[in-house]
Amino acid sequence: MAVRHRLIKKSPEDVWKVLSDAERYGDWVVGTSQAEPDEGLWPEVGAALRYEIRIGPYTLHNQTVVRRSEPPSVLELEAHSGPLGTARIAMELRPWGEQTLIILDEHPLRGAGGALHNPLLDAVQHVRSRAMLARLARLCEEDASPSRSAAGRPRPHTA
Repeated sequence: MAVRHRLIKKSPEDVWKVLSDAERYGDWVVGTSQAEPDEGLWPEVGAALRYEIRIGPYTLHNQTVVRRSEPPSVLELEAHSGPLGTARIAMELRPWGEQTLIILDEHPLRGAGGALHNPLLDAVQHVRSRAMLARLARLCEEDASPSRSAAGRPRPHTA
């Protein structure tokens, strides 16, 4: 199980703004590309994003569904990775003075990922989680910028 934390120099409300912007999902989640809304209004419970993950020459078409959303303190997601199964991604945002302590807990939930789970994969997951939190912190701490669509990029197609 990969549990990581990071202190972000912004309030929980500011961090939540980035987490709740579906168009920025691919900016902080390592490995994703072409993220777009699939169902519902992100990050309400039941809302989903679809996206691609590229691993070398392979492309996986994935979906992430919001399982729990308590603005601005808790966001829990279930990432569906096709034949690899699903993963639970839980983020807790705690006020830390005027900043935010974010705790990220990600682990396999169903399918092959759980069956293949081992200490080596945990180590890889820790590296990925550290990179994700660094990206999220950078986005939050530099965030005075508009979302991608407001910056002139086309809005994703909603299904």
